[in-house]
This record gives sequence, C-alpha cells and structure tokens, in this order.
Amino acid sequence: MKTSLSKKIAVVGAVALASFAINLAPSAANAAPACAVGPVTSCQGLTSDGAPYVMQVPGNFNGTAFLYSHGYRYNVALPALGYPAVLNTPQPGPVVGSDTSVIKYLLSHGYAVFGSGFARQGWNADSGVATDVELINTFKTQFPKTTNVVAWGESLGGFMTQVLAEKHPELISAAAPLCMASPIEAELTMAGDFLWGLKTFFDPSIQGGNYKSATESLQDLGRVVALLTALKSSIATGVWPATTPEPVKAMLGSIPPRSALLLVGLMSGLPTQSAHFDGSTGPGSPNSAAYTNFALAGSPALAVLENGASAAVLAVLATADVELQAGGTIFDNTKTDYSARVDSEKAIYSAGLSGATATAGMLAYLAAAPRASADAASVAKMRALATIQGKINVPTITMVGVADPITPAGGSQWLANQYADQYAAAKAAAAKAKAKRPANALASIWGMTPAHYTKFDATGAPDTSGAAANGTNHCNFTAKQYIGVADLLAAAATSGSLPRPQTIATAARRMGGSVVDSKFQPALPKFFQED
Repeated sequence: MKTSLSKKIAVVGAVALASFAINLAPSAANAAPACAVGPVTSCQGLTSDGAPYVMQVPGNFNGTAFLYSHGYRYNVALPALGYPAVLNTPQPGPVVGSDTSVIKYLLSHGYAVFGSGFARQGWNADSGVATDVELINTFKTQFPKTTNVVAWGESLGGFMTQVLAEKHPELISAAAPLCMASPIEAELTMAGDFLWGLKTFFDPSIQGGNYKSATESLQDLGRVVALLTALKSSIATGVWPATTPEPVKAMLGSIPPRSALLLVGLMSGLPTQSAHFDGSTGPGSPNSAAYTNFALAGSPALAVLENGASAAVLAVLATADVELQAGGTIFDNTKTDYSARVDSEKAIYSAGLSGATATAGMLAYLAAAPRASADAASVAKMRALATIQGKINVPTITMVGVADPITPAGGSQWLANQYADQYAAAKAAAAKAKAKRPANALASIWGMTPAHYTKFDATGAPDTSGAAANGTNHCNFTAKQYIGVADLLAAAATSGSLPRPQTIATAARRMGGSVVDSKFQPALPKFFQED
C-alpha cells in the first residue's frame, strides 16, 4: 500500500516512545530518583525544571553511561497528524521504529543508559542542555561508580550534544552529535527559503512566517500540505496548481511546474535525492528516452517534493516556535540573491529546470517578487539562543545521511570545517613547542545512498511503497549503525581518544551503508555558503 503525503508528513520526526512510557509518581522536582532494583535497575524522576527522566543500569555496570538527547518534538498538539498531545516522555536511547535493540545491546554489554523528555518541546536547546547538565550530576550521585559519560543525540538532540560538549567538556568523555541540526539561523534560512519559494511560485496565501498565534501557524501548515499534495498531480500533468498566482501563469506558464519546484528546492538547499528517488534511474531500458527523461527531469523534482513533504511540518512549526521565543519575525531574504544561490547547480540540473532560458525567467520572477523582512530585535534574540562554535573538546563522532532533508549533511561538514582550523592550529602550536602532535578528535561518518534505488510499477509509474533508502530521510539509521557508533564511543571514552582511523573506517563499513571518506565533502547549507 502506498503511503499518502499526509501520512508521510505525520511521521516526520516521530519517535517510537511506547517502550519507555512510564508513570511518574508525584514527587518534588529534583528529588532523589525512585529506583526499582533488578537485573537492570530502573530509576525515574524529575529534574528541577520538571523534565521527566529515566535511568537504566545493568547489574554488571562497567562504569560507562550513555546520555541520550532526543530530537525535535512538536510543542503543539497536532491531532490531525497523529499527535493528540505534546509529548515529554523520557527516552534513554535511540529507537528504530519500535525496535529497542540498541538500548538492549548497551545494557547487555554493561553500559548504563539515561535520558529525559525535557521540560520544553520545540526548539529547546537552552533548556535541554541545562537539563542534561543536571541529569549527569544526578546520575553520578545515584551511581557513584560511574567513570565515563558518553553524550549522544539526534537532530536537535545532536545539536544539544555538541553544545554540551563545547560548554561542559568536563562532564563527558566522548560525544556523538548524530544527524545534527545546524545552528538555528542556518536551519530556519532553509525553512524560510523553501516556504517563501512555495508562496511566490504556487500559493500567495502561504504566510511562511510572521505568525501571531498557534492557530495561524497550523492554518499555514494546512495550506502547505494541500499545495504539496496538489504539486504531486502537477508534476504528472504539467498543469500548474489552481492556487498559482496569475502573474506566474502569464510569465512562466509554459514552463513545467516541476521546474519551478526543483528551483525552490535547489535555492533552499534540499537534497535532490529522497527516500524513493535517486536522480539516476528511470523506467524501462536504460537506453530509452523515457529512462533518461525521468532520471534527469522528473526524479530531481519528485525528490524535492518528497523531501519538502518531510520538512514542511518542521519548517512551519519551528519557524513559529522560534518567532514566539524571539518576539517577532526572524526570516529575511531582502538581500538574498537566488540566482547566485543556484549558480553552480543551474548547469547540472539544466534538464530538470527546462533549460537556461526557462531558468533565467524563473530567477527573474523571483528577483522581482516581494521579499520577507525580519525584525532586527527578534533576530538578535534568536541569535542569543544556544548555538555552537564548531569547537571539539572531547573525542567526537558525527553521522548523517547524505540526503537528509531536515538536517543536511552539510551541517556536519560545517562542523568538520570548523574543527579543521582548530586542529591545524593545535598541530602548529605543538610543532612550535616541539611537543607531541595532538590526536585528531573528530570522525565523520556518512550514510550513503545506493547507486540506484528508484522502483517502478508495471505501468512505469514510480513506486514509493517501499522503505526509505539508506542515506535518505531524517536520521534514518539502522540498529547496526547506532551500535557501531556506540562501540566506537565507548572505546574513545575509555582511552581518551578516538580509535585509529582504519578502525573507524572498518567499523563504518561493517555497519552497512556508511563510509568514512576525507575526500567526500557535502555542500554546506546555503546560509553558510553566503556567510
């Protein structure tokens, strides 16, 4: 059965938490945890800010504990999308669907696991890091035999992990910011560009920001979902959606709507590979025109549509959430040169963009379109929220899919670039002092996409009923990948340094679908390309 667009959107960022649902007994915040002793001692409690937490410690505890920070959860209830309430259920480790084998593996090997549900949902890095700091101290007090704490997390939780490692390296021995969210301004620039592009080309009723209430943002989300649903049909028929502004139809109506959608994806920085579209496969014989046309023209646009469906909920709700915290609008593209944004991609995707003339026409339309402006005071408040500098203080491993549509691989590459400067300076200082060369403290693992994975039904239509390909979707890792990273982190925490490069490369290969390759450098998020 093929998954509908609305169902796909409903599961974006969802975490299978049922296995960790606990009933917290009424207790004073920050009181000693309530523990049930057994083969695995399980403790629960509340931090001083009211965040529920859970700790699980095996009887053969070896002294190393893994602190997990979960990713972005919606800070409003979304009953229509399957979220009847805001969730703050504590989560002590990664869950793959409903599979808790990663946590079971850690416990069976003598490692403890712990994590919270955080006191606030949404973009909550400041609050989340404060919770993590307190929770580490609480855990060490409860289990004084603790020798090492490994911090790891996904998405926004990966961002928190990096913030924690930069601000409080004394508390942890190793870190893994997995599918790490970029600094907030980079993330929201991608979201804002995507929403503004949809608004400008396809539906002027989309706000794309400047939300005055949760109701406004949810109504806008409905418009975006409806438009993405309509665009699926438009790509197939070549007919622009009914909501398309008349000036667009007059100026660009002869250009296929798929080309405008692809341009929006390129200027935003969305990947052109997605869960089911690889950008290199078509129906029928590889030598046929149908195969080539689909691979070059249809597949990139459909990938942007599928990735946009994944990112749409977060784009709207994260924008609204940060606007609320900042006190006003935070997206500004009054000075953005979208032509320069896609300068290196126009030739690569010429077929999908319908050629140079069509591309120039679409860019001219964007250049003349009304822009969004931000409130300076609100931008200042946004920039005052927790951020990362890209400094590596403890042995660190990143892992991200090369076609992750929400936390682009380029965000982890930005961290690697920042560390390259730090490492070069450390080596130069050591050489000057005739001291031992410092060890490299950062390893980047990339989840790679297969060469070909798009499938078609008997009629030649794309079949999107299968599972998402490796390297695509958001934080789309297998239990084997998580466990491989966990083993490397445990070794680093014990020794004080990363395993040898060959050891890490071998571990990545054994995970499946993962590589360590210093020559592979994904494009940075558009925000950093202009910075």
